[in-house]
Amino acid sequence: MRFFAHHGCFHEEKVIGNHFVVDFEVWTDTRAASLSDSLEDTLNYQCIYDIVKEEMAVSSDLLEHVAGRILRRFRKSFPQVERARISIAKLNPPLGGEVGASRVTLELEEV
Repeated sequence: MRFFAHHGCFHEEKVIGNHFVVDFEVWTDTRAASLSDSLEDTLNYQCIYDIVKEEMAVSSDLLEHVAGRILRRFRKSFPQVERARISIAKLNPPLGGEVGASRVTLELEEV
């Protein structure tokens, strides 16, 4: 998922914003959906995207904070999920040199 957001410790990052890439992995039992072909028997990707989009819109100093908020909200919305991992990359972070991205990765058990 790609977003434009205003995360960072520097004032300029909050004003100018930056591009972010969010990777989200989920482990859950999908046997029922594999038999039924019914959306009600699995996770709705649209709901996952909506959670990530809403939380990415809330400005934070740290990517760790954004990732933690997303995982906590995801856990509340989908208690049946066995495991989840989120990775948020800030593209071209302002670090004074050429850096492709800075990235944070958290797992559901860590939150």
